[in-house]
Amino acid sequence: MKNVIVISTSLRQGSNSDMLAEKFAQGAIAAGNNVEKISLSGKNIQFCKGCLACQKLGHCVIKDDVNDIMAKVLKADVICWATPVYYYEMSGQMKTLIDRMNAMYGLDYRFRDVYLLTTAAEGDEQTPKRAETGLTGWIDCYPESRLAGTLFCGGVNAPGEIEGNPKLQEAFELGKRIG
Repeated sequence: MKNVIVISTSLRQGSNSDMLAEKFAQGAIAAGNNVEKISLSGKNIQFCKGCLACQKLGHCVIKDDVNDIMAKVLKADVICWATPVYYYEMSGQMKTLIDRMNAMYGLDYRFRDVYLLTTAAEGDEQTPKRAETGLTGWIDCYPESRLAGTLFCGGVNAPGEIEGNPKLQEAFELGKRIG
């Protein structure tokens, strides 16, 4: 049994990327894993100030929701990020969280496998590549970890438009492979 954290970065209720995240989480649970899904919707996540105090303290000096999220990420065996693709890149709130987790650099971490789930109105398979590149920049800072899998569902825009799409089952199966 692995500890899995699924981070849904969309702030939109009923979002397509959140629905992928939910299916991934359900698959990971079906495989017998301990899963926690964290939605950034409603979270207070401020911008990094670049003070680098986190490098000395091991946590950020800003008092918001990031330190709690970061503590869970450090203890997880598997991290799954789910994001809508905006202008061919990860959502701003995902990038802000990644930047704020700078305090993790140099700390002990357990995660080895990282997954990325993306959705976009565009259907071209090249659409999520920059988001993937951005995430692998973060992963590269944790040499024991790797990008273990990605899933993209294009052609979905309005909330819930992904309903009935076979990519939901693919997300479930991707989560189910964690064991």
